[in-house]
Amino acid sequence: MQDVGTHKTVVMVLFDDVLMLDVTGPMDVFSISNRLLPREKHYQLLTIADRHGLVRSSCGLKVQADLRLEDCPRNVDLLLVPGGPGAYGVSHPELNQWLPDAARSARRFGAICTGVFLLGDAGLIDGYRCTTHWNYVERLARRHPESRVETEQIYVMDRNLITSGGITAGIDMALAVVAEDHGKELALEVAKVMLVVMKRQGGQTPYGPLLAAVPRDGSAIARVQAYVVDHIDQPYTVERMAEVAAMSPRNFARAFQRDVGVTPMQYVHNARIDHARKLLESCALPLKVVASRCGFGSARHMRKLFSERIGMSPVQYRQQFGGE
Repeated sequence: MQDVGTHKTVVMVLFDDVLMLDVTGPMDVFSISNRLLPREKHYQLLTIADRHGLVRSSCGLKVQADLRLEDCPRNVDLLLVPGGPGAYGVSHPELNQWLPDAARSARRFGAICTGVFLLGDAGLIDGYRCTTHWNYVERLARRHPESRVETEQIYVMDRNLITSGGITAGIDMALAVVAEDHGKELALEVAKVMLVVMKRQGGQTPYGPLLAAVPRDGSAIARVQAYVVDHIDQPYTVERMAEVAAMSPRNFARAFQRDVGVTPMQYVHNARIDHARKLLESCALPLKVVASRCGFGSARHMRKLFSERIGMSPVQYRQQFGGE
């Protein structure tokens, strides 16, 4: 092992099929910070892999790590594991063996996007709050039930573990590290250089659908789910949905929450919001028309539910995700 002196050393792990933006986004945050910091406070940036030679990323670019695993320096300030197709569903026996000691000896450790699956496979997220890309949070929670998976935050800091949502969220996470190390003012200057915001509105929630794919298997509960989505502009009560399912309201409500994970009315609200998001993304209809087509009853009611569930208003959502 090498001694890294007084610099804060950031070590980024590389492996085949790594997502390059997970690597370069955070590393550029620290690199730009170095331009604004006195030399004695610079981050020392290193990459590490389980072998010499080139590592092929998921986009085809090939990079060579600075070090092999056994040459990891002492006194690492932040050890980071990026995500990508190679981070989940692929066996990494050498990394799994190396990561526990390396992470525990570092002052801080973490993951970008699906890199948290590698930390989880190494037993490093049990008992911690963490997050990952919105499309993988349920899979992470099922795979590592001893961790507490946050579904909405862009990044999560819990003691010495820091994890982020997908891809560009690694930049948000690195900016938070810089703010913790050197103050918010420096982190804001770096964010300006990179043309990103210091804090996004709404966390990860605006980026993914509230509803999973609607099942159409013919069961009573699935029949109601499909009916609501196909007739989203209509008014709904538990009693009306129970009629569609041909069940009593009490039995229907219990069965629905058991099978779907939310109450019937929560499902209706989520379906309305998802449909409204599609309209806000694709057309310039007035908000009252969007609200009517989605069954909200009024633009005011739509705004209230949007703010509660998405963390931003319909106008803000259209500004951020709408087309021309």
